[in-house]
Amino acid sequence: MLKQESQHTEWKETWRDDYLRWVCGFANAQGGRLLLGVNDKGQVVGLPEAAKLLEDLPNKVRDLLGIVVDVNLHTEGELHYIEVVVQAYPNPISYRGHYYMRSGSTLQELKGAALDRFLLGRHGRTWDGVPLPQFSLADVSAPAMARFRQLAQRSGRLDAETLAESDANLLDKLRLKEGPYYQRATALLFAADPQRFVTGAFVKVGYFESETELLYHDEVEGDLFHQVKNTLDLLLTKYLKAVISYDGIVRVETFPVPRAALREALLNALVHRDYAVTAPVQIRVYENRLRIWNPAVLPEGWTLDTLLGAHSSSPYNPAIANAFFRAGEIEAWGRGVERIFAACAAAGTPKPLLRYQPFDMWLEFPFDPAYLKVLRAGQGQSEQVTPEVTEQVTEQVTEQVARLIVALGDQTLSLQELMQALGLSHRPNFLALHLRPALVAQLIQMTVPDKPQSRLQKYRLTPAGRRWLARQA
Repeated sequence: MLKQESQHTEWKETWRDDYLRWVCGFANAQGGRLLLGVNDKGQVVGLPEAAKLLEDLPNKVRDLLGIVVDVNLHTEGELHYIEVVVQAYPNPISYRGHYYMRSGSTLQELKGAALDRFLLGRHGRTWDGVPLPQFSLADVSAPAMARFRQLAQRSGRLDAETLAESDANLLDKLRLKEGPYYQRATALLFAADPQRFVTGAFVKVGYFESETELLYHDEVEGDLFHQVKNTLDLLLTKYLKAVISYDGIVRVETFPVPRAALREALLNALVHRDYAVTAPVQIRVYENRLRIWNPAVLPEGWTLDTLLGAHSSSPYNPAIANAFFRAGEIEAWGRGVERIFAACAAAGTPKPLLRYQPFDMWLEFPFDPAYLKVLRAGQGQSEQVTPEVTEQVTEQVTEQVARLIVALGDQTLSLQELMQALGLSHRPNFLALHLRPALVAQLIQMTVPDKPQSRLQKYRLTPAGRRWLARQA
């Protein structure tokens, strides 16, 4: 019995010309072997016409696929079987006008966006670099170009002389033109209405009461720079509720998702998505989480672990990514996902969840239970926290408050010392999710209760806080 089928091995009991699809699929993937005269259990059953196939198959593959394969005759006992060895080809291979790809242990016919992606890749092209004959300089939006110049000037990644040039010259310097035609990226970056040229080039945002119950929604259109800015503003002003606190006389708004993480997630979704897929980027907001979907394609050989670990920059849309880099909106080091997770860690919010299937990327931000309880209890409207507040924000100690109590112990610490002890750097989130709930629950108290904003203010455990700590021990 032979080893089991895999991405590189396929068994067939007999030969039919239709099996040339499998040969085509191997050639378009990573190569492989087609074994003839072997049943689906891996047992050699023999191939009566083996001698004839040994002579016919090389010619048939050459004539119908245009490639050369090795055809080998093997014997097990008195039974003959044939091995067709197919090399991976750098150019696209078709069978009767159809393209096939071996994926895992299955054969897939490439169609639509998947076929476009495959053909472009085999010819060394990217989707955003394809010329767009119907787009002209007259379609370029003056406000979009002005916005880009302002961002690029602030970033310092384009010199003043380049930025002072005409729109036509600046677009040429950004390598957004090929011969007489502008590339697809130009329409997405600088057209007033990119959807005239690229279907689905917008963002859809919705607030959901459940997975199926949509309460309200919005669509954000315009050039990509506009979409990033306006989507972020829309989420922070309409879809996400802030917990309000005060740092001295300064009003501080704490959102369930750190602004830096949300902005980076939007940039990743819009810059690196597959625009050959006609569905828009979709953002679903729930009471306790926010989820961003985009049609993404990872570089060949990458897995989710590759994306989550340290990796080089390999943008799916290099022309779009270059413009955003010159504008100072992204880096060129492949650290987008890392920056999202780092921003959440610094703010003390839950770790995001990332899920990927071919052409589907979901990034979910769970909301902190402490944030939700503070919000539901109406603490967002409080102007200051004092030890006399008796309304209970939590029925039980949250993870954040528990960490604060353990860090405080028998000590008397200032706010800054507490943040250092917890390894936090984002003051608004610390106030909203750690300090405020602990004070409201009367587990900690101020050393200068009459002057909550005193520069000498420190915090220590109350008798209730000490009892809770003793129970944990």
